[in-house]
Amino acid sequence: MTDDELIWRVAGGSGDGIDSTSQNFAKALMRSGLNVFTHRHYPSRIRGGHTYVEIRASDEPVASRGDGYNFLLALGDSFARNPDEDAYYGDEEVKPLTENLDDLREGGVIVYDEGLLDEDDIADLNERAEAEGWHVYPVDLRGMAREVGREVMRNTAGVGATAALLDMDLTEVENLMEDAMGGDILEQNLQILEEAYTHVDEEFDHTHDLRIPEGTNEAETVLLSGSNAVAYGALDAGCRFIAGYPMTPWTDVFTIMSQNLPEFGGISEQVEDEIAAAAMAIGASHAGVKAMSGSSGGGFALMSEPLGLAEMTETPVVLIEAMRAGPSTGMPTKPEQGDLEHILYTSQGDSCRVVFAPGNIREAYEQTRAAFEIAYDYQLPVMVVIDQKLSGENRSVDETFFDRQPDPDLGPVLTEEEIAEAPHDPSGKFQRFLHDTEGDVSPRSLPGQKGGHFLATGNEHNKSGHISEDPENRVNQMDRRMRKLDHIREDLDSAEDSHQTARGPEDADVGILTWGSSQGSVLEAVDRLNDDGHAVKALGVSDLMPFPAAEVEAFLESVDEAIVAEMNASAQFRGLLQKELGRFGPKVTSLLKYNGNPFEPAEVVEGYHALRNGEGDTPGTNTTIQPAAGD
Repeated sequence: MTDDELIWRVAGGSGDGIDSTSQNFAKALMRSGLNVFTHRHYPSRIRGGHTYVEIRASDEPVASRGDGYNFLLALGDSFARNPDEDAYYGDEEVKPLTENLDDLREGGVIVYDEGLLDEDDIADLNERAEAEGWHVYPVDLRGMAREVGREVMRNTAGVGATAALLDMDLTEVENLMEDAMGGDILEQNLQILEEAYTHVDEEFDHTHDLRIPEGTNEAETVLLSGSNAVAYGALDAGCRFIAGYPMTPWTDVFTIMSQNLPEFGGISEQVEDEIAAAAMAIGASHAGVKAMSGSSGGGFALMSEPLGLAEMTETPVVLIEAMRAGPSTGMPTKPEQGDLEHILYTSQGDSCRVVFAPGNIREAYEQTRAAFEIAYDYQLPVMVVIDQKLSGENRSVDETFFDRQPDPDLGPVLTEEEIAEAPHDPSGKFQRFLHDTEGDVSPRSLPGQKGGHFLATGNEHNKSGHISEDPENRVNQMDRRMRKLDHIREDLDSAEDSHQTARGPEDADVGILTWGSSQGSVLEAVDRLNDDGHAVKALGVSDLMPFPAAEVEAFLESVDEAIVAEMNASAQFRGLLQKELGRFGPKVTSLLKYNGNPFEPAEVVEGYHALRNGEGDTPGTNTTIQPAAGD
């Protein structure tokens, strides 16, 4: 067992404080100078069940979950409805231990709450521990908590036991407790923490060699999720209105925005459904406010009608699509990248929209800001695509990263003086939809401006908004709207920093393409492969529409073979790639994962070797290979 990283998994039942415990432990590790990345797993059932959070901590930067983990704190499920092994869902009480053993690395550490979990109820634990070299420490965490305070405080006892086994100083943990609570609750938790630490330190021989890595990062860091990053990017971009309806995992962005908007003079509206949410955001934007909405899965499907309205009326709006495993309700709390084709093409007729899919927290912030800038400069809807993985994972980020100037600019909006000089039709209506303007963007007026009234309709229309089915007008208006995407692509290609993320040697003979939240695992896999002597490079693509054809074409031209790694069953990004750059189809193979869990770096490495060595269609039990076109 090496001490270059700790991957700590805390498992229990919904209601056992797994999320809050992991948040505080992650912050304590971060404050000790380590880089932190978390992965969250929880059931798609209202009544709850087995849940865990995984924290990966290292002195080196970490951008994805690791391969398995090396320390398990199993609290058991104290809220288990049925602790009978013959029950439909099995013995839920012991699942936080039994269902996590397969991922525990050789030589790993197990602490379990023997106040709730009986060794006799866990088949073959000792035999498996001996075979895998695991170090098992049964501790009566529930008893310690009950003796001092309440049973729910056994998670604090678990942190104390963890700290003792890792030779971890308790100062940062205690500081976080003092920040979060007070009075008797604080005193009881501090006592339980200390007593658990002392008990484990004195009663057990530490037979393992796993320790907390030494952290050297002295920068001020914050622990944020992708949802935080999207929300903060929207606020800094000047968004002052959001409408939504709760739906996992979009709810996180909606909640953070709703909590923060009042401080900025903004408004948040929870409405009756997603159609109303998108329509209200479009209305707010039409009235002159930077606005956004969003949803997940089936909720976003309801937004297809107002999305088309925004395209036709050229009303800027930003929509967030937080993907989850489908179809239909699917697996609401599990990550998947299966909505890509729906996002690109849902609505009526030809799509005129921009779609970004950030690959990490920094990109989520940057690309959300870019989404607002483009939406309001070019007067069209822009979508930011995340998923349950990116929205819920937490990562340490330098605090200074968010030191940016806000951007309240509404784009090309005319003043009343400018409106007076602008073209009007014979009835006095402002000609809002000119088709011979610079950059194909026709400046807009806002409701209430003198001389600025026009018709905004979902029908095809002429320059002042009147319904028109004239063929020549139709072609002029349609071409102008579609040309906006060409101008946007030119702007993105000429920007100082690309939205695409490259890694690896330029002269590599194999390339791995990915998009969105799978980026971190792919980049780490590429680093490992190059360290082992393979010439591999990667490109994480964020611009999905308009597609970055030049960058991707150059990448594919430079390699002999390419792999597309994505989390869906139908190779949707590869389909987009072949639509845009069809001639590369014969050299592109897919590595797919759609079992409800994100890629681990080792799975990408295994996929590479399976393809290069011709070792069949499936590199492992969790991933699937789809051969290149023509194979």
